Amino acid sequence: MTTSPLVPVTLPPTVSLEPGGGGLPRLTIVNRHARAEVYLHGAHVTAWRPEGQAPVLWMSAETQWDAAKPIRGGVPICFPWFGPHPTDKSAPSHGFARLADWTLIEARDDEAGVTHLAFELTQPGCAAIYRVAVGSTLTLALEVRNPGRDAFTFEEALHTYFAVHDVRGITIQGLAGTDYLDKVGGTTPRNQGAEPIRFTAETDRVYLNTQATCTIEDPGLSRRIVVRKTGSNATVVWNPWIAKAKAMPDYGDDEWPEMVCVETGNVDAHAVRLPPGATHTMTASIAVS
Repeated sequence: MTTSPLVPVTLPPTVSLEPGGGGLPRLTIVNRHARAEVYLHGAHVTAWRPEGQAPVLWMSAETQWDAAKPIRGGVPICFPWFGPHPTDKSAPSHGFARLADWTLIEARDDEAGVTHLAFELTQPGCAAIYRVAVGSTLTLALEVRNPGRDAFTFEEALHTYFAVHDVRGITIQGLAGTDYLDKVGGTTPRNQGAEPIRFTAETDRVYLNTQATCTIEDPGLSRRIVVRKTGSNATVVWNPWIAKAKAMPDYGDDEWPEMVCVETGNVDAHAVRLPPGATHTMTASIAVS
């Protein structure tokens, strides 16, 4: 078994540490409910497959397994900003959390056979703990604490890539009547109306002031993926379509029909203002039926 200074805790029998893509350290979780993989680079969940189900998370075959680059697919953690940095063009897109090495501070199985992992990241002015519970449901919780003397503002998102049969044949339920910012068609707020979300072109939307559960209806795979959340007031829906896919070096030109992102977050107008000593927790719970 591989060892790493980033894993100072004893692992239960359901968890093993081994080299993953590019030699990056990876935790593999196999319990009676599911199988999952989490990289210490970015505390990045790259796989989750409940027993008897097809893989739920999507990964690009063109992912660049490099400690200096983000992983494409799975569940990247966007923090403490979303998208480009507001003032520093040299800063990494979506923040530093997905590029940092996180330390595993807890690994255990509960009485129900669910595997619980906790990862820690400490940076000047803020501290974060990311909790991952692997069972028939995948539960993710990002806790951000302000240890300083001054309040600070941050954005966050669990940028989840879901595997689908064909994005052109799915719908997303749960956001009817919700206002959104359309990053493809301009910044003027629009409204979803009564219809579910369907995909006919590049889609990059920030749905505002919503705590709703979202359901991906995928008739091609005969399944529904249900995403519940807490501590989140925005939901991002994204698919790059043809031209954007070809423009990304770590994304295959023809991979865009295989995935959709439904992201739990607090971004744009819903950025979190955190007082000194306070903690904010955002969760996403993913289930399949």
